[in-house]
Amino acid sequence: MNRIQQLFADKPADILNVYFTARYPGLQDTEPVILALDDAGADLIEVGMPYSDPLADGPTIQESGTAAIQNGMTLDLLFEQIQSARQKTEIPMVMMGYFNQVMQYGEEKFFRKAKEAGVDGLILPDLPVYEYEQFYREMVEDLGLAISFLITPQTSEERIKQIDSLSRGFIYMVSNSSITGAKKEITQTQLDYFNRINAMDLDNPRLIGFGISSHETFKTACQYARGAIIGSAFIKALKAGKEVRESTTQFVQKILNVTA
Repeated sequence: MNRIQQLFADKPADILNVYFTARYPGLQDTEPVILALDDAGADLIEVGMPYSDPLADGPTIQESGTAAIQNGMTLDLLFEQIQSARQKTEIPMVMMGYFNQVMQYGEEKFFRKAKEAGVDGLILPDLPVYEYEQFYREMVEDLGLAISFLITPQTSEERIKQIDSLSRGFIYMVSNSSITGAKKEITQTQLDYFNRINAMDLDNPRLIGFGISSHETFKTACQYARGAIIGSAFIKALKAGKEVRESTTQFVQKILNVTA
């Protein structure tokens, strides 16, 4: 059982998963953001791998990725930064990016470096389920990495069951049929979708992402899943803030509705 699986075993509800783009807003901010999120009360961290063609990302995360690439981010540097942070925290960490990046780096090399750095899981939205099952599943599972696949309101019941059988961390439940980005509220159509997935009684826990940006949307999502994922709203907070630790603490406290 790795850290992600242990988290879900230990915490039954209200899991806060926060995404940020590595090496954003500054060159050396990857580790400070990770440690600040841990201290502030986040339960799980998604470390974004900056990429020049992020198909599923909205303008906020695209902008942060462009800035990180201009800051000189590479996968080797990212592995170094995660490994350094891992020496100071036991918070579960997921690397999220695109499979094209993994292929360019070398699949086996990437998976092994992730494990060595202290990564617990992977989210690769453009990795085909068939290819994962046929070519990479054994390697990833042998390394103890927990891979999470995405489902959307359009995902068929048959495919959802297949994804449930292959996922080893959690299922990333995309809340709507759009790119990432903060939304003001969760609609009835989305609630119907959440209820439909709940009725399937899947084996893996689920986290709801895309459009979660406030305490209210976080708590609503937590009523229909084990927790929620916040990305774009946190990136905006980092951009607007003057200091990483202060901005991170204030943001997490706002989402959790707690005071220092």
